[in-house]
Amino acid sequence: MGRRDSCFQETTYVSFFVLLSLIFHQNVICQEERSLDNPAANRLYNQFVFDKISNLTEVFEDDIKRELGFCITNVKEDYNEAFNFSKKPDFLNACGKSTKGDMMQRICTAAEVRIYFNGLLGGPKRATNYLKPNKNCNLSSWMSGCEPGWACRTAKDVKVDLKDDKNVPVRTQQCAPCCAGFFCPRGITCMIPCPLGAYCPEAELNKTTGLCDPYHYQLPSGQPNHTCGGADIWADIGSSSEVFCSAGSFCPSTIDKLPCSKGHYCRTGSTAELNCFKLATCNPRSTNQNITAYGIMLFAGLGFLLIILYNCSDQVLATRERRQAKSREKAVQSVRDSQSREKWKSAKDIAKKHATELQQSFSRTFSRRKSMKQPDLMRGLSQAKPGSDAALPPMSGSSSDTKKGKKKDKNKLTEMLHDIEQNPEDPGGFNLEIGDKNIKKHAPKGKALHTQSQMFRYAYGQIEKEKAMQEQNKNLTFSGVISMANDIDIRKRPTIEVAFKDLTITLKGKNKHLMRCVTGKLSPGRVSAVMGPSGAGKTTFLTALTGKAPGCTMSGMILVNGKVESIQSYKKIIGFVPQDDIVHGNLTVEENLWFSARCRLPADLPKPEKVLVVERVIESLGLQHVRDSLVGTVEKRGISGGQRKRVNVGLEMVMEPSLLILDEPTSGLDSSSSQLLLRALRREALEGVNICMVVHQPRFNIYTLLSANTKQMIRSCSHLILSLCSYTLFRMFDDLILLAKGGLICYQGSVKNVEEYFSSLGIVVPERVNPPDYYIDILEGILKPSTSSGVTYKQLPVRWMLHNGYQVPMDMLKSIEGMASSASAENSAHGGSAHGSVVGDDGTSFAGEFWQDVKANVEIKKDTLQNNFSSSGDLSAREVPGVYQQYRYFLGRLGKQRLREARTLAVDYLILLLAGICLGTLAKVSDETFGAMGYTYTVIAVSLLCKITALRSFSLDKLHYWRESRAGMSSLAYFLAKDTVDHFNTIVKPLVYLSMFYFFNNPRSTVTDNYVVLICLVYCVTGIAYALAILFEPGPAQLWSVLLPVVLTLIATSTNDNKIVDSISELCYTRWALEAFVVSNAQRYKGVWLITRCGSLMENGYNIKHFPRCLIFLTLTGILSRGAAFFCMVTFQKK
Repeated sequence: MGRRDSCFQETTYVSFFVLLSLIFHQNVICQEERSLDNPAANRLYNQFVFDKISNLTEVFEDDIKRELGFCITNVKEDYNEAFNFSKKPDFLNACGKSTKGDMMQRICTAAEVRIYFNGLLGGPKRATNYLKPNKNCNLSSWMSGCEPGWACRTAKDVKVDLKDDKNVPVRTQQCAPCCAGFFCPRGITCMIPCPLGAYCPEAELNKTTGLCDPYHYQLPSGQPNHTCGGADIWADIGSSSEVFCSAGSFCPSTIDKLPCSKGHYCRTGSTAELNCFKLATCNPRSTNQNITAYGIMLFAGLGFLLIILYNCSDQVLATRERRQAKSREKAVQSVRDSQSREKWKSAKDIAKKHATELQQSFSRTFSRRKSMKQPDLMRGLSQAKPGSDAALPPMSGSSSDTKKGKKKDKNKLTEMLHDIEQNPEDPGGFNLEIGDKNIKKHAPKGKALHTQSQMFRYAYGQIEKEKAMQEQNKNLTFSGVISMANDIDIRKRPTIEVAFKDLTITLKGKNKHLMRCVTGKLSPGRVSAVMGPSGAGKTTFLTALTGKAPGCTMSGMILVNGKVESIQSYKKIIGFVPQDDIVHGNLTVEENLWFSARCRLPADLPKPEKVLVVERVIESLGLQHVRDSLVGTVEKRGISGGQRKRVNVGLEMVMEPSLLILDEPTSGLDSSSSQLLLRALRREALEGVNICMVVHQPRFNIYTLLSANTKQMIRSCSHLILSLCSYTLFRMFDDLILLAKGGLICYQGSVKNVEEYFSSLGIVVPERVNPPDYYIDILEGILKPSTSSGVTYKQLPVRWMLHNGYQVPMDMLKSIEGMASSASAENSAHGGSAHGSVVGDDGTSFAGEFWQDVKANVEIKKDTLQNNFSSSGDLSAREVPGVYQQYRYFLGRLGKQRLREARTLAVDYLILLLAGICLGTLAKVSDETFGAMGYTYTVIAVSLLCKITALRSFSLDKLHYWRESRAGMSSLAYFLAKDTVDHFNTIVKPLVYLSMFYFFNNPRSTVTDNYVVLICLVYCVTGIAYALAILFEPGPAQLWSVLLPVVLTLIATSTNDNKIVDSISELCYTRWALEAFVVSNAQRYKGVWLITRCGSLMENGYNIKHFPRCLIFLTLTGILSRGAAFFCMVTFQKK
């Protein structure tokens, strides 16, 4: 059905019920003309008539709700706003006077109203509009009342039943122009009242155009006595704009039109002038108030706030960090002062003790001498205060051995006391009381500490005590380490021992071995290094230890603490340091470590103890001077690469793991940083931690890549220095696992025995060469063992298996015995076998290989999904914080990140402001479509801008989430925290956009209605953006975010009569948003706009009662899309 047909059909129903209501009251109107001249009688009459009309609405209420429910919300309210003439009923009295009391005989019945609106449906164009023939107007009978703007009356003796909707009464007498305030359609001889907001005066002939102004009908030819009558039509504004009260004027009644005064504005169809805002520009006859000034003021204010936000966003956190730094410094100073006092007290006690011993010694020595100075000397010593310098013996020139020894002791003691006085904060000096039981006894307990200063004081007190112990055990020998471990109160952790036997990993679909027959053990309290050439399967080995081998078949046995258990059952106490430095760049070093500690340490561990753990890790990794520095990103530089690597390791150290697995933690570090890191790891091993790490040893012969001059400068010492550094790092490991290409093991055991074992095979490491470098070069094939050894690098894995009595596969045994072909030996060297490589390389077609690759990829995806959904019981005996507590931690972290990203947020807001200005200025509200065009642009713009912004929430943090979820952190807490923080944008962004769009577009709907719709729209598109960000990579996700709102909006506004498109349109969020916008605006069009409102809503398929439903659908779409996003995040994550 076309648009005009829809409008006319809607008009039929509205006018039909209106007319019936008005007709009913005619039966009670007094027909005597004298009553029309009595003002008191007129008031009583009008009151009685309106009461009757109000009662009649109850009769037609069910029909109106059934037929016009999509455009009328409240029948009585809409009826009163269109036909309540109680304020200005003068046109009724004037019509009664002009018709000499027979006005009731000229009002249309229900049947005539039906004929009128059915006639409108038959004429698509106004110029050819005419009604179907009826009893009064047909080919044989065409009265003057049949002409537009004229009406006739029935005979006086004819009783008219105004409820009759089937029979048309005969109206052929006393035809006259239509009364002002009524309209008389062409083709029927009766009158219909004009609604409020219409202006229906009597027409005047325009001799220039021959039309009856202000209407557009002509006088009939051949009837010189026929004059212009009244209005001839009331329909939508496109078809009958002449009956609408023009813009710039207001019509208190249907026969009065007054110009708008200054300070007021009058829109089309206004019944009263509206006051302008104070700063709005409203000249006389203003059609709308110009509130652009408010928009400019808001733009200036918001722009100023955005500038402040852009430039000062970091100051909040910077000020907070400075205060925390001052608190830490005070705590450190307090600890050092306390230690200095303890040192000074210890020094005085020692001095007193030494003085007393010296006094007694001197007394015994000089008691046998009879000299005159003896009384004075003894008197002086006896009067001297114990522990003071006066109590010490004076310097003597005696050459006796005893006096020389005492003199030496005295000088050393005096020097130490002097040093303490000059440097009270020096950690050196007297450390005798550090770690003393009395100090430990009086130290505050962790649970009794509440303030931040107290917690830092407690933490640094413990750290200073540990540092003092380290000073006494600098060499970190085994005995020194044990001594330090006994002196320091270290909390023991549950131990994890991992043993693996015949561990073999085969790639599915290709039958290729990635690792084969690996046997060994990782023991608690030891640091194990995994080394080997590239392609040896070092990372695969670590992955297999964690129980993850997607796309592969894993055979053999992995024992955890001597039992066949899933190592995932201990994931709460297992730390895995990835090869890439996955660290939050917009957080400081301390914030990264502190967050990991709070989420992964036991929930019942007091906060001071957590502070101690974090401070200990910061201190051991040498990150104290950069603790308040941002880690940095690619765009914004932060700490150095080596420091970032140490932070990456520290994230796992702060959770106090029992098993710590590290993938190349020393890559990119210099020797000093590597040594610092290994010292920290060795300290972790003191607490029973099982540490296994893949290591790429720094090679001393890298100097050959330098320039000739540089070589000459360092040639004399570079070999020695670099070799010593590498060898020092190597000797810091306890165990070594040496892998050959193809995942074959060549050695597993103590570092101390590796040279002895290879020497027994005839492989001797040359002088000034790092042993692992030499062995790796041999396994790589770069160097060849001496011919006297009688072994090749291909035989080393088998030799190790035979050395330990392990079972050797037959194909590998044949290769060492020389019974296999060279191709077979080559395969075995790379972990292959008769079944180890792709079978039938020469005989398999391209299609077969392609099919094998597809199957392998499918297996990988299948295993990944199974791993994501697989769950095992928790055997770690550690209760980490629950979902709610982790949710709070995530909120705190995300809040800091958003503050540091405030500049990006300010740019987003500025773009929204500019979009609101542009769309509000260009897309003016159309009264015919109720601003549908501007709202269409709004839906597209807001959807696109908010989706692009929401993509950043998850697209940029995928790696961080994968690492944290693998560590056991709550995915639900992570997702909810992200969504909660984005609610700030959900609330603020609609306000920012609307502050510009509304004041430049100025629709009739309220700010509140538009704001509520925008909030629901932003919430909806944000959820959709979450799903796109999680499912796709950043590039495709951005493309989908741009395409979706445009395509869905085109579908939602499609006018094609296609059932499939209509069905899809009903499911589009853009349609719900558009319908909510248009309906909220259409509700403000009343009175004369009733037909236009119903016609426009019918044309677009909207329902004025669906405003709440549209908001609910938008909200539900946001919730469901968030649920889908969370499901995809948990299901399709890469572990």
